[in-house]
Amino acid sequence: MLKKLFSHTFIYGFANQIPKIAGLFSLPFITKYLTEQDYGIFGVIISYIGAIEVFSSLGLRIILVNTFYKHPNLYLKVWGEIYGFLMIWNLVFLFFKILFLWVLIPSEVQNIPLVIFLNIGAGLFFGPTSAIGSTFFQIKQKPFPIAIRTIIFGTSTVLLNVLFIAKLKMGYLGWFYSIFIVSVLDNASYFYPLVFKYKLKPIFKISFRRIKSYLRVTLPTIPHSYSTFLLNTSDKIVMQRLSVPINDIGKYNAAYTVGNFFSSIGMVSGFAIAPLMNECYRNKDEKGARRLVFVLQIVFFIASFIISIWLKEIFQLLIKNQALAATYPIGIIIVMAYNYRAMYFGAINKLVFLEKTNILWKITFFAGITNVAMNFALIPFFGYKIGAVTTFISLMFMGYSGYYLKDFKNNNSLNYYPIYWMLATCVLTVVGYLLRDIGVISKIAATAFFLIVLVFLSFKYFIKNMKFNI
Repeated sequence: MLKKLFSHTFIYGFANQIPKIAGLFSLPFITKYLTEQDYGIFGVIISYIGAIEVFSSLGLRIILVNTFYKHPNLYLKVWGEIYGFLMIWNLVFLFFKILFLWVLIPSEVQNIPLVIFLNIGAGLFFGPTSAIGSTFFQIKQKPFPIAIRTIIFGTSTVLLNVLFIAKLKMGYLGWFYSIFIVSVLDNASYFYPLVFKYKLKPIFKISFRRIKSYLRVTLPTIPHSYSTFLLNTSDKIVMQRLSVPINDIGKYNAAYTVGNFFSSIGMVSGFAIAPLMNECYRNKDEKGARRLVFVLQIVFFIASFIISIWLKEIFQLLIKNQALAATYPIGIIIVMAYNYRAMYFGAINKLVFLEKTNILWKITFFAGITNVAMNFALIPFFGYKIGAVTTFISLMFMGYSGYYLKDFKNNNSLNYYPIYWMLATCVLTVVGYLLRDIGVISKIAATAFFLIVLVFLSFKYFIKNMKFNI
């Protein structure tokens, strides 16, 4: 099981990080031609898209996943019916998305109709095809089709960004042209194998009684899914509504450069760990599920802490805009905040497997609303930089509060030690922040010391006890 976790995480992660790494190395070429305003406009528009995008699937991915595991002989029929329903729903969704963007797009944006089209085009042509295709290959535990697409289309996005921004000098519009082109190609690449190879076609003869029964399970998860927007991107909208200058919003958005990279690692690790944890739950292997979570959390600690120590040098190397490069202290807090994911999987995956979806909002939506409320309360007094701190606090709540819910406690027989993991995250964050400006030699020594300590602890608690009976 651990071999599958690392191999699948490596495949998903390696594929995902190739374009991400290429994107990072493209920054010296494109940041010369981008301003704080470009970053601000792009960040605000992407935030508004995130505010509505959660409604595109109505949470029906949960039914797709659970049907595959619980009714393996019937899943194609159920998937086809959901595919057809989402194709119809997509037309309604896109109508409201257009209205939403038209009203709320920042006043600094020129050619609003073009920007809107570039952000809805792929959905208009293909509907939910890419989402269903990636889910299909994920739960079939076939990471290579997803990985290949990620490498090809992710790298294409980077190259198109360089073309549109550095060569054609299109500013923030370059990002949107790249997103449109790659999204269309990505959806098209899933359409053929789904429809012709695996015979997964949209069924338009729909039983709305069944759809209603599915929605009774999935609609309560929308507040849970909405937390992704509330926690990761709503702060830019709050800043705009509070009249924070678009240039400052741009600086805040630039501070997420490496944080988004680290967040994506957490996301792909979720793709890898979820099917493996579901297998553990199905086989009544609670220790196996916990072992997966603990190992992943340690890997996150190693990666995030080392990145945080060296973030100043990373920003200076990659971002050729002095004002944007100076945002690295905000970036440290953001990177460390995304440590929540591994332990978050431990509670959430169990609750989703048990179809306790009606309580997920208690964790995620409350964390998101708290983040928004703190931003509205604190940004007027402390400025835009406080947004990183409120995000950190909210993500810690979301990552660890699930372990204290009654439904989790009643269905869990093992101690995950959430308070100790959370305290470790906070300590590493403070230490990483305090070490941000020390000399390069001192950073090398600090990195070496941290790795030596971790190797020692790993030997003591894991290698020495190969069965992980902790």
